[in-house]
Amino acid sequence: MKTINPFESAMLQLDTAVSKFKVPFGPSSARGQSSKFKDLKEKILRLKNPEKIIEVNFPVKLDNGQTKVFKGYRVQYNSTLGPYKGGIRFHPQVTPDEVKALAFWMTVKCSLAGIPLGGGKGGVVVDPKSLSQKELERLSQAYVAAIAADIGPHLDIPAPDVNTNPQIMEWMVDEFAKQIRSSKFKVQSSKLTRTEVLATFTGKPISWGGSKGRTEATARGGLYVLQALMERIASSVKRQKKALDAKPLTLNASPTVAVQGMGNVGGIFARLASDSGFTVVALSDSKGGVYNPEGLDVKAALLWKDQKGRVSDFPGPGRQKSISNEELLELPVDILAPSALESVVNDANAKKVKAKIILELANGPVTPEADKIFNREKIYVVPDFLANGGGVIVSYFEWYQNIHNQHWTEKEVNLKLKEKMEKAFGEVWKTHINTKTDLRTSAYLGALTRILKAMK
Repeated sequence: MKTINPFESAMLQLDTAVSKFKVPFGPSSARGQSSKFKDLKEKILRLKNPEKIIEVNFPVKLDNGQTKVFKGYRVQYNSTLGPYKGGIRFHPQVTPDEVKALAFWMTVKCSLAGIPLGGGKGGVVVDPKSLSQKELERLSQAYVAAIAADIGPHLDIPAPDVNTNPQIMEWMVDEFAKQIRSSKFKVQSSKLTRTEVLATFTGKPISWGGSKGRTEATARGGLYVLQALMERIASSVKRQKKALDAKPLTLNASPTVAVQGMGNVGGIFARLASDSGFTVVALSDSKGGVYNPEGLDVKAALLWKDQKGRVSDFPGPGRQKSISNEELLELPVDILAPSALESVVNDANAKKVKAKIILELANGPVTPEADKIFNREKIYVVPDFLANGGGVIVSYFEWYQNIHNQHWTEKEVNLKLKEKMEKAFGEVWKTHINTKTDLRTSAYLGALTRILKAMK
């Protein structure tokens, strides 16, 4: 299989959406249509290029006394709507194009969610599983020290991503606080309050200014969107009408779900979906998966994963069996939720996918080539920057609470999250019906419209 460049995929998605614009953007109609199209073209060109790319190389002392130099990135993609916002991932396959793509998707994700933030992303080329806890702490601190001059509560606000978590955010915000107290950051330090320093990072532990509900936010937001979509489908069936570009869907009374990935998103989504009446029939991690067409005991499977470090040999009754990640993607289920890394569903396997709905909980799991296949087959693909937008929405809530020294209850957070997710989905669905475009293109049209109109 050919290597898939995630940034090229992101730009193909952008081009597809732009081709659907019917009304050109421009400061005023007096300038004429040609001037408006020129203005739109210039703005799109700006969106195809990140505003700033930071590359750092920093030393970390290992437990054996040796020093190793690691490479890290921070892409500040677009700040039209507000400060850059986006996670930091630790992974051996981090590349500049991957981080650029993720930062672009964060830009449109924040816009679609209706929050006043721009898009950014960071990453370090490292296998965190090869490091001890102390080495991981020193790595986190060294990376923040290297980018400290370029982040801040009103400039760029990092968060957890793949292989990072609240503990790592605690180490990072602590290091950032030390850095701004040093002589080279005296000006910035004098302007930041304690709560603003905490607001520089989100996804922190509660004791460090984290928000209640943040850990489950991405998965919970995805569930809200899925439920909203299924309500629209059920309503269409009940009225004996179908959505303009959709074939009739016949879903099980307890719709079946396959979840690829058991991290903070996939594992939590599987539990929440199971608790909400869905039948989770398959789960997987990086080492493989498990499948039972009659349904899995999700909570027991998650516990097994925590204890054994894998889920593929999780024992169960009847037809339960071990499967590969590739096999999971091709199972005969109602809903497929890819929740790991990008480009796992592509032109090589898209025709084998049997799901009726694909919920992109990972960033960029479906390539543009696969999208074309699913659009022809009238399979719903809920795009990542809608499906997994709950994480950045609650990150925004955390930032807001820090800045204003407020503390919301988990119930308040979840209610506010539900409101924003349902509003975003409602706008996308309306565009989907009115323009007869797929959900991804419909989501892009809404998100890009906000950004382009705000551009000077």
